[in-house]
Order: sequence, then C-alpha cells, then structure tokens
Amino acid sequence: MTTENYEKIKSVGIDIGTSTTQFVISQLTVKNVAPGTIVPRMQITDKLVVYKSQIHFTPFLNDSLIDTEKIVELIKTEYDKAGVKPEDIQTGAVIITGETAKKENARKISEQIAGLAGDFVVATAGGKLEAIIAGKGSGASDYSRKNYCVVANIDIGGGTSNVGVFKNGRSIDSCCINVGGRLLKLDKNEGKIVYITEPMKSIFTECLLDFSVGEEITTQDIKKVCSKMSQVVLECITEGKISRLSETLLMTQRLRLDYKIDVVMISGGVADFVYDKNTIDNIKDTVIFGDIGPMLGKEIKICFDGQEFQLVKPTETIRATVIGAGSQTVDVSGSTIVVNNQILPLKNVPVIKPFMGKLPLDEYEIGDFIKRSIQNLYQEDSIENIAIAIEDNGYWSFADTRIIAKGILKGLHKIIQIGKPVIVVLEQDCAKVLGQTLKATNPNCNVVCIDQVQINEGDYIDIGKLIAGDCVVPVVIKTLVFETSQIS
Repeated sequence: MTTENYEKIKSVGIDIGTSTTQFVISQLTVKNVAPGTIVPRMQITDKLVVYKSQIHFTPFLNDSLIDTEKIVELIKTEYDKAGVKPEDIQTGAVIITGETAKKENARKISEQIAGLAGDFVVATAGGKLEAIIAGKGSGASDYSRKNYCVVANIDIGGGTSNVGVFKNGRSIDSCCINVGGRLLKLDKNEGKIVYITEPMKSIFTECLLDFSVGEEITTQDIKKVCSKMSQVVLECITEGKISRLSETLLMTQRLRLDYKIDVVMISGGVADFVYDKNTIDNIKDTVIFGDIGPMLGKEIKICFDGQEFQLVKPTETIRATVIGAGSQTVDVSGSTIVVNNQILPLKNVPVIKPFMGKLPLDEYEIGDFIKRSIQNLYQEDSIENIAIAIEDNGYWSFADTRIIAKGILKGLHKIIQIGKPVIVVLEQDCAKVLGQTLKATNPNCNVVCIDQVQINEGDYIDIGKLIAGDCVVPVVIKTLVFETSQIS
C-alpha cells in the first residue's frame, strides 16, 4: 500500500464464448476506507477499462474440441497489443460460457489460461450463472435498482439465450434456452449450410423444413426459422402454456414468473441487430458472419414489439459477459467466528444471497429460499462449495438463531450429504453463536461461519487459515467487475 493509502492494480478479463472470445484489461484503485485506528478495510473505489481487444471468433478443432493452442496464442497476442506482461496482472477472471462450456476440453482451457495471470476467478459458467453475469454486465441489474422495477436481461449468444431476471438490483430468477445465432452455420459467400446443430434440427421440424449440410437456404427460410426461435424466447419469459418446441429447447426449468416483467433488455452477439434500424432483405447481409445471428436479432425485435413490457437497449450489448476483473477486496473476520481450520483454506467459493430484506423466521421458508437461490445460479450436478451471505437483520434471540440454523441446514441438505461444509458469511457480529448452533444441530457437518463481512451474490470468496493466535481468518472477496468507463 502506498503512502497515499491506496494502490492501483491491473486486472484482466477473458470471456470464451460459443461464437466469440474477448479480452479486457482494467485498472482498479484499491483503497483503505477504514479510519486509521481501525483494522484496514480494502475496497475498490474506482475502475477504468484501459484496453479492449477486438472481438475474435472462438477457434475450434472440431465440433467437440476447443483449439487450446490458438486460444492461448490469442491471449498472449492481446497481452502484447496491450503493452502488458502477464506477470504485471494482479487479478482477473476467465469465464467459459455458452455451448463452449460443454466442450470436452473446456476445463483444460480454463486451467491453462488461468496460468497467464494472477489470482484468477476461473469458472465454466452454466447457463444460469451466465445469465446473472450477463445481466450485471449489460447494466440490467443497475437499471432495475435505479428504477425500482423488474428487468429481464436476455443474453443471446451463438448457442444459447440466457435469461436473468433482476428486481431492485437483485437477481431473482433465471433460465437458459437453446436459441442462438450459430445454431446454424452458413457459408459467408453462398448461403450454403455448413453445420446444423441438434437444437436446429428440432426447429427445422417445427418449421416444416428439411435441409442437409451443403444445401443452400433462402433468406425467407432463415427468416421463418428465426421467427420461430423468437417466439420460443418470448414464450419463455411470458405467462401461459409453452409449446412443445419451447419445452425441447429449454435447458433449465422455465422462469417462475410469479412477478411482472416491466423491462426487457437484449445483450450478447445478436443484440446490436435488435436495436439498429437497418433492414436485412438479402442473403449476403444475412450470412455476413457465417450464421443466422443478424436475422435472429431482427425477428426478436419484431416479435417483442407491442408486448406489455418495455424493450430497452442495455448499456452493453455484445460485451456484456466480458468480465472486467476478478477484483479483490481484502477483509478479516475474527474473535467471534466458528471455523474448522482443517478444511481451510477455501478458495473461489461462489456466494448466494437468498434473502431480500428481512430474514424469514421459519425454518422451512429459509430452507426453500436457499434451495431456490442455488437453483437460480448453479446446476445441481456442478455444485461444489457454496457460501450463504446474510445481511445485518438486527438482534437475533437464541430461539431465532435455532430457527435460522435449522433452515440453513435444510437448504443445504444435499450439499451436506456429499460432504461439503456449511459456509455462512454474516454482516452482523453473531457468527460464533450461529456457528455453534449449526454444529449442535448437526454434529456431523463441517461449519465455517464468519461475520462482519459485506459480500454480494455472484461474488467469490477465499477464506484463509486461522492467523493471529488462531482468532482471525483472512478473507478475500472477489467481485466480478464489469466495465463502466474506458480510455478513448
């Protein structure tokens, strides 16, 4: 830390998607915001995007393998263009999204690229997590907070459309649909079909079309396909019975829709075609990128016009999911905590924040809120460690604490069954009593309960081993930072 009590650090973000790969470098200002006599509390007080790569097409060896060597080469080249060395980077994030996350060597890619910088958040994002990330990056989350409304952000990429719903700044629901601009790949010059994905075969059937690789497809038939895909997306964000095709293309459970959507925003590679006013009426303009993305954007606009919700252009479109950085705010938690030092350190633990406002004092309701939050972000079979963040709710009696403990254990039942610890992060100073109550209620589970830490849903947290006479743990909060300004 400098004499001015702040430090500027560099962070890098890499998003490897179905269609495109992007790279961003940000400069973050980390400052001690605590008074001089109090334990330091580091916060990011400013962030500035200083370099944005061009948008690259994601390289593949074949339909099931990402080209690892080309990805690594691409990233190294972008470092050179930015005039930055990997060793100059203190933090960052690698996110593998969309259909790319399903490729056989996706984990290998994330591991190799994570080695190109500092302490990375590395995640192969499932559709639900990607929906939340994109909604934050597009500005939908902030819009809902500033305008006190419910916003559905639909991030339409090459292989999937990820819907994240936000109310007053908080994510409340999400789903993922197999609708994207590269489900049908085309020759850029002739409009001949190069590749047909499995979801596209189902769409062809519904449209009463029958095409094979190598055949030419007309602008009118592409329009018919994109119109059908747009209807599927609309069905998935509105109430009522959905079609058989929508059921087929949904990759998750559909939205709960026990709320009214006020605003819809479209982000992702298709988004710019939703909002620009140019028409597409020939095959050359339709297949300019070797896919059907441009026409899909136009048909989304046609389908969504005249609906009850308002269609608003987000702050970011194609770059919504680019992660500016896995930035870090360093904190400590101690004195009144409960931890099992044998399972520490814990690194890159994703955070859920199940409760909006007042914590319900009913163990079954608490359990249901937690289960729902987990389902909103992560597929069950991909869950590893997970941390529950709880805001300051004022005084808890011992009876309240017992109810809360039982509710937490109900919500985490499946996680406890597979041997994962119960991790709770509190704002108020009561971790010791809650942690001891959790252990007393279920002596067989490992408990890590820390307090006086502010953390948000979608963050990642590191909890280090006990230090300072075994009474304090170091805590690193990693926030996914999205670009808000840039150097022109």
